[in-house]
Amino acid sequence: MPLPQPTPTPTPEPTPLPQGRERFFVLQPGERRPGRAPLPPGLDVKARTADTEGRLAILENRLDIDIPPHIHHHADEFVYVLEGELEADIDGLTHRLTPGMCVLLPHGVPHALRNASQPPARCLQISSPGGWDAFMEDMFEAGPVVMKDGHPDHDRLNEIGAKHGMQYGIDNEPGHTTPPRSA
Repeated sequence: MPLPQPTPTPTPEPTPLPQGRERFFVLQPGERRPGRAPLPPGLDVKARTADTEGRLAILENRLDIDIPPHIHHHADEFVYVLEGELEADIDGLTHRLTPGMCVLLPHGVPHALRNASQPPARCLQISSPGGWDAFMEDMFEAGPVVMKDGHPDHDRLNEIGAKHGMQYGIDNEPGHTTPPRSA
């Protein structure tokens, strides 16, 4: 005689989360948000533009290479130094930042960043609105073509950066643009 089979319990419909709760996440130390393109060690996306509905992007960066003069046409950039030292150039002045210091780099204002310590500076970078994570992915997908003769290739960076409101080859003097480096 066959044994009686239990009556299956219907699976309840999942309860929808209150608005915004579906975007909640926690990262452990050293973790990063997954993206569409691999980023090098020391460039960790902590909150993607998609995570924040476009409002901002948060990255933890190790400043292994200097960031040449450039401008963000749409996004403000906030940089908080966690470890090491960096220099921020803006309006012809150099500001040295040490751990605990920060700088707000408003959109429309040319600036550059340089590492000033060993090991390299480690910073928390917040851009608002978001998009910086997508620009980084596009740049690293392009590979080494963004460099020419050991220097950033402004033409290639500008080609990649155009859809993100980024422009390289900008001088730190108000209203002055330097031409891209020639080959």
